[in-house]
Amino acid sequence: MHRVKVIVLCSGGMDSVTALHAAHAAHEVVAALSFDYGSKHNHREIPFAAEHAAHLGVRHEVIRLDFVDRLFASDLLRSGGDVPEGHYAAANMKRTVVPFRNAIMLSIACGFAESVGAEGLVIAAHTGDHTIYPDCREDFMRAMGDAMRLGTYAGIQLLRPFIALDKGGIAREGARLGVDFARTWSCYKGGELHCGVCGTCVERREAFAVAGLPDPTTYAAAPAR
Repeated sequence: MHRVKVIVLCSGGMDSVTALHAAHAAHEVVAALSFDYGSKHNHREIPFAAEHAAHLGVRHEVIRLDFVDRLFASDLLRSGGDVPEGHYAAANMKRTVVPFRNAIMLSIACGFAESVGAEGLVIAAHTGDHTIYPDCREDFMRAMGDAMRLGTYAGIQLLRPFIALDKGGIAREGARLGVDFARTWSCYKGGELHCGVCGTCVERREAFAVAGLPDPTTYAAAPAR
């Protein structure tokens, strides 16, 4: 794809930070957007998004969505129950789904993108997201991309550079780009260390193993065998 002006959704996790670095190499990044929607780990991950944006000389904006924590039901949120432990693909991880989260964030980011003269919007959705997240699946993303293109004068494009990759592939791509994964956050519990046993910690550990890369993460515990 030719070089275009883009906005990057960047939470501060390893996928979106890699997407930010990849977009910076391939396009002109107008801004990186983070959403503070009341998750238990927002306070741990957003500073890393800001750090990587600053490193790349990219404008970083944090958009607060206080209503999500107040009105939505999800154990990912501060208002929800305990974050479940186990593999990311397990049925209990559905408790961490924030209803329609990507649609809400993409809608806001799309309006911002058109407002600042961007032509595309980058999201780090990948194949591993499909299992439990309806708003990461191909049918949804295709429909959302159509809505963004048809609903803006600029015809904003939804760009998903990692859609054919798993998390191990993203880890390899990040390593190629020189991403410091120690300066990213995954754990849904949002403690001082990665807990090591929630779904995102298990997935993070597996990604480095699959990629054949050293895992720079300090975990509080190892998952049960």
